[in-house]
Amino acid sequence: MKPYKMIVLDLDGTLTNRDKVITPRTRESLMEAQRRGVKVVLASGRPTYGVMPLAKELDLDRFGSYILSFNGGMITDCRTKQVMYEKKLPAEANAGIIRLAKDEGVTSILTYQDDVIITSNRDCPYGQLESKINHLELRQIDDMETYVDFPVPKFLMTDDGDYLAMVEARVKAALGRDFSVYRSEPFFLEILPKGIDKAQSLAQLLSLLGLTREEMIACGDGYNDLSMIEFAGLGVAMENAVLPVRRAADYITLSNNDDGVAHVVEKFLL
Repeated sequence: MKPYKMIVLDLDGTLTNRDKVITPRTRESLMEAQRRGVKVVLASGRPTYGVMPLAKELDLDRFGSYILSFNGGMITDCRTKQVMYEKKLPAEANAGIIRLAKDEGVTSILTYQDDVIITSNRDCPYGQLESKINHLELRQIDDMETYVDFPVPKFLMTDDGDYLAMVEARVKAALGRDFSVYRSEPFFLEILPKGIDKAQSLAQLLSLLGLTREEMIACGDGYNDLSMIEFAGLGVAMENAVLPVRRAADYITLSNNDDGVAHVVEKFLL
């Protein structure tokens, strides 16, 4: 068995169950892995602030581990709270992206400013969901084009999944090759700097820590987890994962509602 030294976990649909909580079995398995020297890394599309409660629950600050937030756009050291790596969208691109959302008639577009989510429409249920999941205030800005004149980690266009499926191709064509555009959920169309994904960010982290990808396990369920599952020494799909992730995985574990992460930790790390 390979001596895995790191396990990287997506949050929603992977680490947490349908109630967005870590079960006692999963928590204890990860605590024991950390006691044995394994690094537990949380990798999410959420903003850093939205990942912190789960990081605290797993004592990542005490064990000295890391958060990859904004789908890899930022790496934070949990012990020192220092940002180790960061890549944001250029401020000069913001107005065009916001205008594109308006032209496409999506329900809202949102982004992040410090510990607040700023949005064009605070009544959008998908923006409200993002606010609830991350425990962040949702603040409506009536003139987003003028207001967002600073670099941001990403934008989310939000609308019903069927509509965003049609919008996605047009947004990709309009923005060109300088941006990464994909749906992390059916109702979230993400716009990030080119090349930002979880695998790229994990490569940076491994280099900083002197580890190799062969020493890493990555677990996920969604489209934005595909790159890290293909990249990891052991790529694990949850039973509830989307089909491309299941096809790319080296191993398929139980679902997020059946302690699938605990099963992986117990089988490969303990």
